[in-house]
Order: sequence, then structure tokens, then C-alpha cells
Amino acid sequence: MNVHEKINYVEFPASNIRAAKDFFTTVFGWSFVDYGPEYTAFSNEGIDGGFFQSDLSVSIEKGSALIIFYSKDLEQTQAKIVDAGGSIIKAIFFFPGGHRFHFADPNGNEYAVWSDVDA
Repeated sequence: MNVHEKINYVEFPASNIRAAKDFFTTVFGWSFVDYGPEYTAFSNEGIDGGFFQSDLSVSIEKGSALIIFYSKDLEQTQAKIVDAGGSIIKAIFFFPGGHRFHFADPNGNEYAVWSDVDA
């Protein structure tokens, strides 16, 4: 359902859309719908969105917004990310409210995962 004046969709750059699809399917169980060779979309993952063909990437060092996932088991999620070809940018650390880590997908886009469960 679309809600008036609420965040509705997010798009990420990807130099390799196939790698993005494989990574997010393996780690988070996402499914995709392709709209031509340069765009793929996902839905029902907390927010709907997509990946568009681009050689750029997003990171907080470049001033990008940070997309943060929630996990009940940070170490398990971190292992799945690494096994699927992602890389850890910041290891698990404490912050007020819980623990989190930052990772990059195979296209170099930065995300974080947090938990309120003891790490």
C-alpha cells in the first residue's frame, strides 16, 4: 500500500546486477523482477526498491544514507554476508541500543546490520 508522503522506494547502483541479485537472494532470501538488462526490482523486504546499472556505489564516506538491516544473530548474518561475497567494512561494535557492523555488497555499496540481542 502506498502511503501519502512516506518513504516508498529505494534504488541502489550496481555495476553487476547479476551479482547484486545473487548476493541478496543468498543472504537475505530476496526475489527480483527484471525490467530489462539494466534494472531489477525487489519488494516486500521492509521497503521496495531496485538496482540500476551504474559504475557508482554508495557509502557513508561519500555522504550516502545508510540502509540498516536488523538481525537476531549478528554473527550468523555476518558469516552469510562473507560467504556470499560481501565484505565487512566495520566489525561488530557496540552503540547505544545494541551492536552492529557495516558491510559492502559485491558492488561496493555500504549497508549495516544491527541487533538489540547481545552480540
